Amino acid sequence: MNGIIIINKPQGFTSRDVVNKLNHIFHTKKIGHTGTLDPIATGVLVVAIGSYTKLVDELTALDKEYVAEIKLGIKTDTGDISGNVIEENNSFNINNEDILNVFTNFPKEYEQTVPKYSAVKINGKKLYEYARENIDIDLPKRMVSIYSLELLEFNSNLIKFKACVSKGTYIRSLIEDICEKLNVLGTMYSLVRTKQGEFGIDVSKDLNDIDDSTTLLTTKDVLEVSEYSLDDNLYKLVSNGNKLNLELSDGYYSFTYNDKDIALYNFRNNEGRLVMFY
Repeated sequence: MNGIIIINKPQGFTSRDVVNKLNHIFHTKKIGHTGTLDPIATGVLVVAIGSYTKLVDELTALDKEYVAEIKLGIKTDTGDISGNVIEENNSFNINNEDILNVFTNFPKEYEQTVPKYSAVKINGKKLYEYARENIDIDLPKRMVSIYSLELLEFNSNLIKFKACVSKGTYIRSLIEDICEKLNVLGTMYSLVRTKQGEFGIDVSKDLNDIDDSTTLLTTKDVLEVSEYSLDDNLYKLVSNGNKLNLELSDGYYSFTYNDKDIALYNFRNNEGRLVMFY
């Protein structure tokens, strides 16, 4: 079984938990998700199955949209409401205008600090393992893009907002940076991934509704793909996974031979690299 499925991850599940359940449903271990969601978070989790696991890097690179809530007045060790409160201060006075000003002037690109409670590895060890052992370590930084921040609701001590961001963006870190600019304490209260690439939560499936007969998506459903028919010589090159030099526009191409899909290639500057065989 090969394809893509869009899961609406329930709260309390890790992304790995979702994969483990799908392993049993589809009777295969060849399954991978394309962007970790914390247990507290819900929403869109794009999962690749079978040969489509070769697409994990391509799909992980897609931009993402979130709806998040910030609980003001407290700071936790994990950066979300599930952690231990390490600081508390309810003496703040902000309004919608203050929040909108921060959102409007927030940098479109910046180096974001990775949360200490994350699965990023340093010297072969995950950051959350250092944190649990109370070992201080310099946290890595990543360049991320913040495409938009939209205020949805503000009620005294709770900010609800929508964020469109690049891959690798941690919403917990984004919230800390927003709160720093507002000069308030805050922690992530809730998080929903509402979109990844073109896939919204409206097309996602609940885990309880999935069985081994569930229809999976193909490359043409999840990426902008053009078709290209191979001649005998090109077919031999593609069958061996060779790079190709063809005058083609940048993008993904599904190569066919005798009306059968053979392989997916990604072209940049007339050079194509193999992404996956069908």
